[in-house]
Amino acid sequence: MQLSDTFSIARPVDEAWQFLHDPSRLAPCVPGAQLTAVHGDRYDGIVSVRLGVLAARFEGNATFNYDDDRRRITVQATGAGNHGDAEAHITARLEPLSDDSTQVNVDTDLQIGGRFAQMSSGVITEVSTALTAQFAGNLAASFAVETHLGSDVFVPTGGPRIEMPEPEALDLLDTARRPIMKRLLPLAAVLALGRPAVRRLRRRRFVRVAGR
Repeated sequence: MQLSDTFSIARPVDEAWQFLHDPSRLAPCVPGAQLTAVHGDRYDGIVSVRLGVLAARFEGNATFNYDDDRRRITVQATGAGNHGDAEAHITARLEPLSDDSTQVNVDTDLQIGGRFAQMSSGVITEVSTALTAQFAGNLAASFAVETHLGSDVFVPTGGPRIEMPEPEALDLLDTARRPIMKRLLPLAAVLALGRPAVRRLRRRRFVRVAGR
């Protein structure tokens, strides 16, 4: 499945690139993700998600490749868990919007197996969009923390093992519900406003038929 999302960072492109260039600083910003170990350019981690009463824990790894000239990051990630597996090929491209703002364009080729593959493409798209927004918000918060505490606050120490607290499992239904409801509310309003007009039209037709 092909997904495309865009978000902006209120930082110059060089500063944004430096941050995104370091997965150890990036990991705390990913909803539901926990970085557990680093082996060269391979990063091991866990993603915990929920779909209603269904809880899943994906353990896997990701490799990062950086194109400094084109400001492009490619990520190959795989994971397997108790309810299936997932594989993603992600490409992120940075573009300067202004002297202090950067746009990040993300294209993802996602493959899901197991029970989560039963979700419709529409729901997966809404989840992807909502997660991108959450990720962008977490990035902004991380920049604010680093501004006050220094950029080494997220740098791992003590060898390949990473001591990062396990985040709360990501609730996919809750994540998708809000954007889906936002789209449905205008439609519901139109339908609600249209009902009186339909009733009036039916009455007119009834009167005409009765008058005959």
